[in-house]
Formats: sequence, structure tokens, C-alpha cells
Amino acid sequence: MNKTFIVAIETYLRQVKSWSFIMLVISPFILLAISLGIGYTSATSSSDQQRIAVISETPALRKQFIKANQDDVKASVTTTAAAKKSVNNNKLAGYLVLSADKAKVTGVYHSTDSITNGMRTKVNVFLAQTQHQLNLANANLSSKQMKSLAVQPAFKQTIKASHGGANFAKIASFWILVFMIYMIMITYSSVTAQEIASEKGTKVMEIIFSSTKASKYFVGKILGVFGVILTQIVVYIVGGYGFFQIAMHLDNIKQLITDNRSLVNAIIKNMLGVNLVFVFLGVIIYTIISAFSGALVAKAEDAPKAAQPAIYLSMIAFFLTMPFQSNSDALISKILSYVPFFSSYFMPMRIINDNASGMEIGLSLGILIASILLLTWYIGQIYEGLILQTDDTSFWKRLRRGLAYQK
Repeated sequence: MNKTFIVAIETYLRQVKSWSFIMLVISPFILLAISLGIGYTSATSSSDQQRIAVISETPALRKQFIKANQDDVKASVTTTAAAKKSVNNNKLAGYLVLSADKAKVTGVYHSTDSITNGMRTKVNVFLAQTQHQLNLANANLSSKQMKSLAVQPAFKQTIKASHGGANFAKIASFWILVFMIYMIMITYSSVTAQEIASEKGTKVMEIIFSSTKASKYFVGKILGVFGVILTQIVVYIVGGYGFFQIAMHLDNIKQLITDNRSLVNAIIKNMLGVNLVFVFLGVIIYTIISAFSGALVAKAEDAPKAAQPAIYLSMIAFFLTMPFQSNSDALISKILSYVPFFSSYFMPMRIINDNASGMEIGLSLGILIASILLLTWYIGQIYEGLILQTDDTSFWKRLRRGLAYQK
């Protein structure tokens, strides 16, 4: 068992120290950091250009407007001359002059361009509320009349979980999971196949097999790759959480997330938990098949072709899910959610759409884990016969000889 872990650690360290793995892990974060940086810089540089100044001879009126719209007002500009200069230098969108007498409140907007619809709405709301307060003061109403006028309308909304944003969250979660499985699988299928195929035809393997069992060596190789996959997923989770916290400190992105909090929470919920387990196990079973294919190539130079069987099988599963994303309760979808190589695609889809019970999830998970263990054990038993074949024969002949191998 110690030799198995030595092989696993050596495989793991060799992979995680490679530049290809480092770039694979950090490249999404680099792109995300660039996107956040550009968005933040653009928002910061254009924030003053989108704000206005408020000028008034009535300090209370100006203060009241700024308090209600503090994110849209540059409070440091207090005079008409300073406001005109800032507008001419493109440092402000415009300036609003507020005035009031005993009967009427007036607002005049000055700019080189039309006021935005959002700002127009805010100004009109403020003027209407202030005018309403002035009208009440001039009307000398009784307390009973004031209470009657203060009654506000009531608005409520009822959202069904199966419509609107909930549906969008399910669709988004489904595609994110499917692409996650597919992209990680393609990457590690190629890595594993080349890792195994590169050992073909070397005398080193004969020496290694003389000191340890081929099955232990194969299990060690697979465990090392499993560790690399798990490391990448953990880095993505931790890094994604970190970027989420950073985004929550950027006002424009924070507001977007806050406005769509239920949608964001639904997507995160669908991405984590048992669905993430299916993603991990799905990548593992395809990786084992890639290792098997890598051991079947005739020589190390054929390593790039070794991952093709696993990739083609995954492509079939990937494209099969598309017709069922809105009909995950169909009979074919139910059957494939228990079939290894397909269940890691179909069962998460059924879970997202609330079409799978706890027993069904457990059964599918159990079949997938059992299949991984059985494949690993069986390939380990014939691994020596596969890896030591160096004859440049047909693929099917090498496959038959490998499967018939008995030590």
C-alpha cells in the first residue's frame, strides 16, 4: 500500500507543478480579474460624468434632495459657476437648480445633453413629494384629514417556483454543470491518457513491475490524477467565493447581485452539494477509461489519440442531455440517470428540476461509485498486459490481448 501512495504522490506532484496545470487553474481567475478590473475602472472613471450637481438658495431643499439621491449627486459643487465649469469639462452630466416659494417648487436642469430617464424620474419624484408637502402645509387640514391623505396603496407579489426566475436559474445551473463536466473531463482525459501512454515501450516499466504489482501502480496513478482533479475543483470553489466577496464590494456589481439575490442563491445551491459530487465522480470514471485507452496505444507517439474514446463517449452524453433539459422526467432521461458515463450528466439535470427523490439519487450515486471501483480493480488486474504491449498491431487486437491477459 505504501508503494501505491508513493506513485500517487509522485503523479500528483508532477501534475500540479507543471505550468500547464498552473495556467489551467489560474486562467479563469485572470480573465475574471481583468473583467472586474475593467468594469470597476470604467464605473469609477464614468461615475462623476453620470452625476449631477444641485444648486439652490434654499439649503434645506438642496440637502433634502442630496439625502434622497446621494449616489447621483456631487455634493462638493455648490455654486452655479462651479457647476457650469464641471459640465463644460465633462466632469458632470449636468446641474439642477431648485427653487421654492410659498406655493410652488421648481426644478430646472442644465446640461449639454438630455437628462437620463432614471434621473428624470428621481427629480420628478422629489419635486412631486416636496410639492405635496407644501400643498398640505398651505391647505391647513385637520389631523383626521391629514391621516386620510397619508393612507398608501398596498402591493404584493406571489411568484411560483416553477416559473420566471426559478426556471432561468434551473437552465443556467444545468448548462454550467454540463459544461463544467465536459471541459474538465476533456482536459484530464488527455492528461491521463498521455501520462499512461508515455510509459509505453520503456524498460523502466519492467523494472517497476518487478518490484511492485501492476495493479498497485495503476491505482497509484489514478489516485494521483484524482487528487489533481479534486485540487482544481477546490481551488475553483475557494477562488470563486473570494471573487464573489470582492464583487460584493463593487457598488455596481453589488447592486446587480442584490437585485437578483434569489436567482444567484438558486444557481449556487444547484451547483453545490450532491451535484458537485456527480461532477467529480463523472470526471473520475472518464479519466479511468482514458487511462485504459492510454495503455492500449502501440507506442508513446500515439498518446494524443489515446483520449479519443473517452472524449467521444462524453460528447455523446453531452449532446444527449440537450433534448431533455426541459423534459428531465422522460423515461429515457430516468434510465440514463442510472447508467455510468451518463448518470453524471442526467442525474444532476433531474435534481435541478426536482424530478429525483433521495432514494433515486442514492441509487444512482451508488451505481456510479461501484462502477468506478470495479473498473479500477479490473483494469489494474490486466494493466501489466496492456502497458507492456509494444507490437504495432491493430487497436482491436491489442484490446483482445489485453483483456485476455492473465498473470
